[in-house]
Amino acid sequence: MLRRLVPAAAAGTLTLALTTAPAQAANPAVMFTKVYYDSPGSPDSGANSSLNGEYVHIKNTGRSAVSLRGWTVRDTTKRSDHVYTFGVFTLGAGKTVTVRTGKGKNTPTTRYWGRGGQGTFSYIWNQSRDTAYLRNASGRLVDSCSYNSSRADYKNC
Repeated sequence: MLRRLVPAAAAGTLTLALTTAPAQAANPAVMFTKVYYDSPGSPDSGANSSLNGEYVHIKNTGRSAVSLRGWTVRDTTKRSDHVYTFGVFTLGAGKTVTVRTGKGKNTPTTRYWGRGGQGTFSYIWNQSRDTAYLRNASGRLVDSCSYNSSRADYKNC
C-alpha cells in the first residue's frame, strides 16, 4: 500500500494529513503473469508446435476492459521482427491472453506471433536469459518480466 503526506489547511495553520493511494496504483492493470521461454522439444528445427510452446501470458487485473490495439510485446533484441503488435483486440476485466510465438488462428484468449520458417531463429525467448517488455500504443512501458535461469522452463512474473 502506498502512502503519501499531503498538506491540509486548518484555521490558518499548516498540518499534514496522511492519505492512502489506491492499491492499483502500485501495479499496472495489464501485466505479464508468465513467460514460458523453454518450449518442450526445443532446441529443434523450429517446428510450429515447438514455437507455440513458448509464450507469454498477459492479464488484465483491472475492473474494466482494455483495448490492446497497437500495444507491443518484445524481448531485449532490437530486431524489428522480435516485436509483436496487437491488432484490434480487447482484453476483458480479469482476463488473460496468451501470445504464442508460432502460427495459428487467433482467438479471444490466444494470439499468434506468426513466426516460422527460420529454423531455430524463429524463437523469440532466449532459453536462459531475456526480458519481456509490454508497451502501450503510445510506446510507454507498461510492464516487463526478466528471467535468468537455464534450470527452469518458465518464469512467473
